[in-house]
Amino acid sequence: MTRPGELGAAERSRWRELQKADPSLDNPFLSVEFALAMDRLRDYVRVAVVHDGGRIAGFFPFERHAFGIGKPLGGFLTTYHGLISEPGLRLPAKELLRACGLTVYEFDHLVAGQPTFTPYETDVRPAAVMDFSAGFDAWLAQVQKNSPKNLKTVRYKERKLAREQGPLRLEWNSADAGELDLLLRWKSDQYRRTGRVDRFAQPWIVELTRQMHAERSPDFSGVLTMLYAGDTPVAGHFGLRTATTLVGWFPAYDTDFARYSPGIVHHLHMARRACEAGIRQVDMGKGGKEYKDWLKSGVVYVSEGRVSRPSPAAAVHWIGRTPFTKARTIVLDRPSLYKAADRVLKSFGRLRSHLHPQSPNAATKQQWGVR
Repeated sequence: MTRPGELGAAERSRWRELQKADPSLDNPFLSVEFALAMDRLRDYVRVAVVHDGGRIAGFFPFERHAFGIGKPLGGFLTTYHGLISEPGLRLPAKELLRACGLTVYEFDHLVAGQPTFTPYETDVRPAAVMDFSAGFDAWLAQVQKNSPKNLKTVRYKERKLAREQGPLRLEWNSADAGELDLLLRWKSDQYRRTGRVDRFAQPWIVELTRQMHAERSPDFSGVLTMLYAGDTPVAGHFGLRTATTLVGWFPAYDTDFARYSPGIVHHLHMARRACEAGIRQVDMGKGGKEYKDWLKSGVVYVSEGRVSRPSPAAAVHWIGRTPFTKARTIVLDRPSLYKAADRVLKSFGRLRSHLHPQSPNAATKQQWGVR
């Protein structure tokens, strides 16, 4: 067991080799570059290097917290985690935890079907993907089939936006740090407005995003896209990519243009450019957002579960986490409950804004040092 930053060049090369050899591992959150970035910013990041004879058979990146509580690398920030290993590698999971100094390891976006963790999976769920393997036109035809009414409405709003605000253009893979900061301010505003926890109130997450934006390599990079109407940015997205997979991470838009649905218009433009850039799929993650249902043309599967070794810390963790996990599963399984929960959070966001007269936009600008 070591820290990712202490891996040698040969070990990092082997990590990339194992990832490329298994299509189920084609996700930037499983890339060594993401582990290295997390390690630079958080002191609880570790990786177990699994040897079989004279060769490296796998890597297990994780976070080791107090009392031996293990979490996936990146925790709530990521939508994919697991073992990066030779296909079919089966390790005794509890022995793996013991070797890593962990009493418990809980996962909720694990690559489904990994032999080491399969016995501990309690739920397997689909994550929506935009599949471009047959080309952009084939994907768009599937979107049309999924919901012709939605596509027609978005195309109407797209034309209206261009007519009233200026010609549309998409900046693909922008290196502009100012555009990234603008997008993150929009996202902070969205978190506050909808009653969610503002991730970007934590400086290390802002720094992680900026470091990812600076990554540029054939196998791993940050991708910033920004949709303009005339000279005005109206919507954008920042995600991570491998050579062929882009992960949806931080989409946001300027609420002044909300009547045009700029977020969905942006996704349509982003899809075309992603396909042209060699992206074979965009992973939108699991979750109850309706737009995913009609933009998707395929799914990948992720699992939830828990492995533990007998210990007081594991028992306390189970008592604290199990009711929440069950409640979340019930809400996700019922669209009506998901929508109700979403409405409650938005109401909380509005109430918080009312109690604190400073507007979300003003608060966000102050947080980011913007006048």
